[in-house]
Amino acid sequence: MSWFLTLAGTFAAVDWWAVWQRNRRLEHLAKPAVMVMLILAALAADVDHASTRSWFVVALAFSLAGDVFLMLEREQFVAGLASFLIAHLSYIAGLTAAGVTSPALLAGIALAVVAVAIVGRRIGSAVRNDHAELTVPVWGYIVAISAMLATAIGTANVLAVAGAGLFYASDAVLGWTRFVAPLRHGRLAVIVPYHAGQILLVLALPTL
Repeated sequence: MSWFLTLAGTFAAVDWWAVWQRNRRLEHLAKPAVMVMLILAALAADVDHASTRSWFVVALAFSLAGDVFLMLEREQFVAGLASFLIAHLSYIAGLTAAGVTSPALLAGIALAVVAVAIVGRRIGSAVRNDHAELTVPVWGYIVAISAMLATAIGTANVLAVAGAGLFYASDAVLGWTRFVAPLRHGRLAVIVPYHAGQILLVLALPTL
């Protein structure tokens, strides 16, 4: 598992550099390679809950598909959104299979509600005003990733919570830059926490 994680981290660093340098060709090689290595790391992990590992592998596979859809020359945003939606639902299933506690889950739900109220509502309003046809899928996605964050907090696993939090932050920045207002170095601010979050979620597997 450690070798695959090391390779995933290496490819992630290459991808961040490619994003910084606006080297799309290198980015199109490195970004999918990160997810492939994470899938292999998850398959190699020594876990207590086989179902959790299976759901995580599904989540990583759909994340890979989402990455590819969003990198195509003619970006397939809705297909990418759908892929990541399935990824989040799969993470929810895997985290739930590992076990959640009611107090931690309630705290997670409360935090997710606050995040939606502060950031999600603003993104949703911008989508409704400028891209009305995307209102339902975007809100569905916001609900799904918020539920994933709440479920991760419900496990009380530090690695899972950190990973889900970084994943959430990445998507919040992506939604903000796409629908609300561009941010300086926005693409880098999306990709770094995205990869870090996915790596931490895979690192959490043996401890769940």
